[in-house]
Amino acid sequence: MTKSRTEPALSSVDNALQLVRLLAQHRALRLSEVADLLGVAPSTAHRLLNSLRTQGFAEQRSRNGPYCPGPVLEELGLASLNRMDVRQVVRPMLEQLWTATGETVSLGVLEGRHIRFVDGIEGNRTVRVGNRTGVLIPAHCTAAGKAIMAVLSEVEFDRRFAGRSLERRTTASISGWPQLTRELAAIRKAGFAMNVEEGENGVSAVGAAVRDLMGAPVASINVVLPSSRMGTKRVGRELAGSVLEAVAAASAALRDAG
Repeated sequence: MTKSRTEPALSSVDNALQLVRLLAQHRALRLSEVADLLGVAPSTAHRLLNSLRTQGFAEQRSRNGPYCPGPVLEELGLASLNRMDVRQVVRPMLEQLWTATGETVSLGVLEGRHIRFVDGIEGNRTVRVGNRTGVLIPAHCTAAGKAIMAVLSEVEFDRRFAGRSLERRTTASISGWPQLTRELAAIRKAGFAMNVEEGENGVSAVGAAVRDLMGAPVASINVVLPSSRMGTKRVGRELAGSVLEAVAAASAALRDAG
């Protein structure tokens, strides 16, 4: 009798834990996808999702939209990340990117509504951008910041940026929310961000977000160079390939370290 009660309970717990892992991996899942991946009836999948949503492990941002990781799941990822030194884990990828490009490379993290560059290596070319470590710039004016902004959860994005004015640093800075919203959508589609003199005249960059073991963006890896060497979007896309390789390796290293 006890056994018959315990086994279904354990099965339910197992499905719930698998669902947490699936949400962390896929970042967005519809009810039908959850049912297929778990091999359960849609009614069971709906019950599991509702339980996770009640506890903050999942959220549904629109009535018929997909389910995404909730704030509790995001916080668990950040808690694990806080136990390690991101700079130490990502440093080998910065060095590899520096070797591949010869340009200045940097690691950025969000600090409020700004991006703080916490590590970097100065390029080895005669004309180059200096090491950015320690620099603090409004996130929307940088490739580093936009790359992270584009993939923040809706809850976290609103907490940091909703209703805020956009500082204009140069004539190229994005100063209106409609334009920034379009830009962030394009970044999500491409997987990387570009900045041409939006934060500083004469300086351009390409960046992409590094994700933790829960899939949340925690930093960005960036190539920073004089605008004279990034005269076309084609050049930016070529650099993006190297940046994305570094980001993939860094994200994998963070997952392993966590």
